[in-house]
Amino acid sequence: MLQNQVPHDLLRAARAAGRKVAAIGGGTGLSTLLLGLKEYTDNITAIVTVTDDGGGSGVLRDEYGMLPPGDIRNCLLALANTSDAMNELLNYRFPEGSLKGQSFGNLFLLALNGVCGSFRTAVARMNDFLAVTGQVLPVTTSNVSLCAQFEDGSCVTGETAITKAKKQNNLVIQKVGLRPEGAKALPEVIKAIDEADLIILGPGSLYTSIIPNLLVDGVSEAIRRSHGLKIYILNIMTQDGETEGYTAADHLEALQRHGREGIVDLCLANNAPIPHELAARYSEEDAELLRVDRERIAALGIALAEYPLLSAQGGYARHDPALLAQAVMELYRERTVRIYRGTQQYITEEQEWK
Repeated sequence: MLQNQVPHDLLRAARAAGRKVAAIGGGTGLSTLLLGLKEYTDNITAIVTVTDDGGGSGVLRDEYGMLPPGDIRNCLLALANTSDAMNELLNYRFPEGSLKGQSFGNLFLLALNGVCGSFRTAVARMNDFLAVTGQVLPVTTSNVSLCAQFEDGSCVTGETAITKAKKQNNLVIQKVGLRPEGAKALPEVIKAIDEADLIILGPGSLYTSIIPNLLVDGVSEAIRRSHGLKIYILNIMTQDGETEGYTAADHLEALQRHGREGIVDLCLANNAPIPHELAARYSEEDAELLRVDRERIAALGIALAEYPLLSAQGGYARHDPALLAQAVMELYRERTVRIYRGTQQYITEEQEWK
């Protein structure tokens, strides 16, 4: 029976009894995933990075000393159960004046931060206000910045500065870290990971949305010890200023360098082609379709699944929320993956996960 033919109360009961999912990341990638996931389960915890220092979030961070609200806001709205008018209001950006480019949703969180006296409580109030499916959590409430060490030994602090330096000097990121060190994960974050049936990293910017979460004390350790299925969702395209020239295996090796082996069981890749005109436009921005190097992935001991996940709407090569969530839940339910056997062929087999 098609989902839209199932009685509403049965769908609601199924989602309420759905598997516990911990989705970890930031940026537009995480909110895209959440839009699809909430159709399958109510038991979602979105764990969001707090190192953003650009755009409206950066302005509020500099002027008011609050944690960056933008990624948090996007995830809250993705899981919200409110009217379209409310979503439109919270997404509204002021077109001019001193607030030019600032989101009303960011300002709403700023006001709640002042009323509640803490960012964590402000986010919790926003969860309630928007009747969010599951919960959205900042990975830490420590005021941390991202720093990067490049191949030439130079170090740069701040997400915006890192991207700028990488583009200007054509440098390769060797590793990233947090300053100051020792930021502790929220207890609720560790609890959500410990209890999760399914842990999802990505999609999103590798060094600025995914890995910063792994650098917070307690997060990588919790993921590695988890008995849940750990999936990394590969980006569709490389990213100028961050992962140009990277392959899928390069992404996984970076995750292992920062989170150690055992951080991922399976990676999920898009296998749908992108339109020629879209590929040409990305090429002008030094971005290309992410190459899935299957032999190297297999050598890392990580399983690979490939599904058509592309949404080319709006002139961007991004994941389709419904297709992405469907693929993730199918992989969880059936435990089936496509495994490269070194013979240029795929086979499908039942996997026993730890």
